[in-house]
Amino acid sequence: MKKIAVLLAALSFAGAFSCGKTGDEPSSALPETTAASSILTTSLPVTETTAKTTINSTTSTTASDVTTVQPTVSVTNTEVSSGNEPETSAPLEIQNGKSAEVYSAVTAADVWGGDAGELLEPDKAVDTSETGTHEIVVSCKRGDTTKDIKLLYNVVDTQKPVILNGGWSACHVANTPFDLSNYVGFADNYDRHPTLTYTGTIDANAPGEYPITATVTDSSGNSESWDLTVTVAESKPSPQDNNPRVSFRDFTEKYAGEGRRFGIDVSTWQGNVDFNAVKEDGCSFVVIRLGYYYSKPVLDDYFRQNLANAKAAGLDVGVYLYTADNTEEGVREHARWIAEELGDTKLELPVAFDWEEFSNFQQYGMSIHDLNQLYLAFADELSKHGLKCMLYSSKNFLNNFWSESTKAAHPVWLAHFIDETDYAGKYAIWQASCYGKINGIAGDVDMNILYEPLPLE
Repeated sequence: MKKIAVLLAALSFAGAFSCGKTGDEPSSALPETTAASSILTTSLPVTETTAKTTINSTTSTTASDVTTVQPTVSVTNTEVSSGNEPETSAPLEIQNGKSAEVYSAVTAADVWGGDAGELLEPDKAVDTSETGTHEIVVSCKRGDTTKDIKLLYNVVDTQKPVILNGGWSACHVANTPFDLSNYVGFADNYDRHPTLTYTGTIDANAPGEYPITATVTDSSGNSESWDLTVTVAESKPSPQDNNPRVSFRDFTEKYAGEGRRFGIDVSTWQGNVDFNAVKEDGCSFVVIRLGYYYSKPVLDDYFRQNLANAKAAGLDVGVYLYTADNTEEGVREHARWIAEELGDTKLELPVAFDWEEFSNFQQYGMSIHDLNQLYLAFADELSKHGLKCMLYSSKNFLNNFWSESTKAAHPVWLAHFIDETDYAGKYAIWQASCYGKINGIAGDVDMNILYEPLPLE
């Protein structure tokens, strides 16, 4: 007669830019989590029986806590067989562990259930890529006995969405359909489609100012609210440009210092550039727009001319790509396209990844984590072609969107249009003004400071 071992277990979890390139709007901060929650649940013993057991368990997670519903256990009699069947191995003992934050870098030791025994694989990696209940098999020692344990842990999301563009200058044209999502930008670390709601009344047919409170809520119940005023007008006002222009000579004199070099970045907007005149005015490097992507990669009209003339003038050269892609294969294809367009041309500076579509970010169906991963995929693909990468971003988004690990992976090109930047992170190049005037260019140009020894590896 064969005995059938059946496990009765209950699961219980506790809750655990240049102008035209980028801008700096107020935004809430995004913390980066690197450790698991410290809430511990208990495990249940293995029970032997000759009945078939079914366990149904439900766990619900919100922003403030994790609510546990005790499992219901139904037992159904089953017929016991006789004969000389080979015995099967006993099921793994189940151990309930702690909770971990989504995308956090944790190990089995971080989610291990306290005094349940000594882990023999404490550094075993734990998957936190999706919220919900997960399991991992680990080896555990209890006294003189070593056994494999099925460790169950819960992955939760407790981070609030981030407001990327609060719509502080929202102006809606009267007698047209109103959708607040057209005037604001937001993102969540995990949820690709957080929900936007607002309280207050807006009459889209009557000109006036309408104060409202907007709220973004993610799939885990985390929310962020802010106040804004929507102006309904007969037409949108024309933007006013009252910004003073600064000569490149004055710029270099103001910021002169040991280990500093000065340069510009250009695209088709600068038209025909006399790079010999640019160099004579004190410029030592240039970052050239290679192209841009919205629905397909497009080569900048002046790229080949700018590249050849800048090289001929003896300037150090880097390139950048402006992209609005939201797929990994897409950004990898960008990298391959860049390598093909460059051919045998040697670059002294990296290829910059320029993603700036934050004002209405939600339309791209990505999470903050997703875009961080896209940048790293772009850099990885470039490296296969012997090219270095650099992240271009404003202070606002460097602080509130790009993770610390992402920024540390490759050099940063900071965009912050201010006399003295207070950005606390590391950066290799500071784009300090988009209102520069330099010999060789008829219009405005972005002015940059490069810091040496060059941290561009």
